[in-house]
Amino acid sequence: MKIAVTSASGKLGASIVNQLTKEVGENQVKGIARTPEKANHLGVEIRKGDYNSRNQFNEALKGIDTLLLVSGMDHPEKRIQQHRNVIEAAKQNGVKKIVYTSIIGDEENTAFSPIVKSNRQTEKDVQGSGLLWAIGRNGIYIEPDIEYIDHYIEDGEIRNCAGEGKCTYTSRDELAMAYTQMLLKDEHNGHIYNLGGKPITQQELAAIINEVYGTQLSYHQVSVEDYRKERTAALGDFIGTVIAGIYEGIKRGVNDVPSDFEKATGRPHQAPLEMVKAVKDRMTKGL
Repeated sequence: MKIAVTSASGKLGASIVNQLTKEVGENQVKGIARTPEKANHLGVEIRKGDYNSRNQFNEALKGIDTLLLVSGMDHPEKRIQQHRNVIEAAKQNGVKKIVYTSIIGDEENTAFSPIVKSNRQTEKDVQGSGLLWAIGRNGIYIEPDIEYIDHYIEDGEIRNCAGEGKCTYTSRDELAMAYTQMLLKDEHNGHIYNLGGKPITQQELAAIINEVYGTQLSYHQVSVEDYRKERTAALGDFIGTVIAGIYEGIKRGVNDVPSDFEKATGRPHQAPLEMVKAVKDRMTKGL
């Protein structure tokens, strides 16, 4: 069985490629990337594939049996057709199964909702493709918080608009484990899984980071509007608005959902403390 992973040059795609090669070997795995040279370090064949080009995916998916479609990072109004380019190329090439990386979230009530809504449309497109399918809805990655640790330490706090809302944080390594099993095992076909860990508040997140890093961070809640202004000033309108929308969703309880991680992997998700320790260790090693 030949398995292809799109966006192999990205962090999630690369994590999935690495986990797959541990399970089935390098010869069975193909990476697809818009810029192939950025994924050459993965040790598998890398094929060129830009989500905007149906023709590139017609070539990239030749001889592929199972496809992992990593959700694109473009504006939501562009993603639906980009993903359809991949799905249609998969059908043309006789791909038997698609696994799609979607997201947990609310389709209506936050600035993050347009992205969630576009992902839900791709979920429908995958389900209507006529191929075997499985869909994961990712929780919020913990890695950005760990990557931002120096800023937290400088400020002495974690500052956002999530309030008392709980979030089922996950990590790319945990997701790679889940998607590898979803790709390899037929028992997951036809299922949609929420892929997250134990729900925690921002106060609990600060306490965990303090324990792992020996810091003394507190949590500072601000209004949704103030946080949006801060993030757009720092990151630009699109990314800043998206980040504010994510934390608004946490505040609203959108990310406090039952996890299906154990159904996907056969084991419980790492506890939040263990996960932060694992991510810290991986980043310390430069992985």
